[in-house]
Amino acid sequence: MLEKSAPSSPFVAAMSTRIERHADAYAEEVGTFLDQPHRLRRTVTERGLLDTFTRHVESVVATYDPPGVRRVGDSLVFGHLYTAVLNRSEAGTEPSVPVATLLAALVAAEVEFRGPLRLSRTQSRQLAETYERLGRRLVAAGLPAHAVLAYQRAMGLYRTEDDTDAEDGCGLALAKARRLAQPSALLRVAGLFPDLVCGYGYRPFRMLWWIALQLVVFVVIIALVSDEHLTTTIYKVLVNYLNPLGPGDTTDLRTGGRTFYVIECYLGSVTTSVFFALLVRRWFRL
Repeated sequence: MLEKSAPSSPFVAAMSTRIERHADAYAEEVGTFLDQPHRLRRTVTERGLLDTFTRHVESVVATYDPPGVRRVGDSLVFGHLYTAVLNRSEAGTEPSVPVATLLAALVAAEVEFRGPLRLSRTQSRQLAETYERLGRRLVAAGLPAHAVLAYQRAMGLYRTEDDTDAEDGCGLALAKARRLAQPSALLRVAGLFPDLVCGYGYRPFRMLWWIALQLVVFVVIIALVSDEHLTTTIYKVLVNYLNPLGPGDTTDLRTGGRTFYVIECYLGSVTTSVFFALLVRRWFRL
């Protein structure tokens, strides 16, 4: 059982109790959703749950009238509710946490994010890290759409702090959570391709492996339809990937061999264009 730190004041204790009550009520609906067979859960999706979640958060925010407009120190108001989410074991792993505890932390984070108290730079960073940890745990709990909300909040907070590396890390996790939240199995499987090739645009250097694979495949294919020496074939494939060969360079191919050079050339143009576009976006934050 994970221990919680004590609230900092009677007002925070009262608000924390209100948050936990709403989270417990919402957790019952989430539990009913998670108890459904996987097939039915994919059909229903989490959209209806998120609408209910928003109403619970709005009910708490409506009563969030702190006695002062200033914070004491740089700690978060509901930091004691995030303890179970932020704790790690001695081995560095994240212990399992009940869904109700996760939802209480998510409600508290939303109240803190949307509440009247202005976040300092340190508090924004702490809240962003809390949202990011929540996102990982919500995905593991089978609630990827809830994780999408957490990652979106984390990205926005990291962006205000100009932490581009952390923002990109959350962006990649957000894209993966969105794929897992898709109701169609076909869309979930298809979404693996951009992840493997370029990390949804956040990991452009992964495309170098994709380019290398393309070159190897075309070397093998063209070597099978060409009477030239293998080293000559390798040279032509490497050149053609970036600069199309002329008719005189493909005379030693058998029937249909030029088609593979044409396919390689177009594929190379598209792949390299995407690679450099993603690279420029990453370097110059376009």
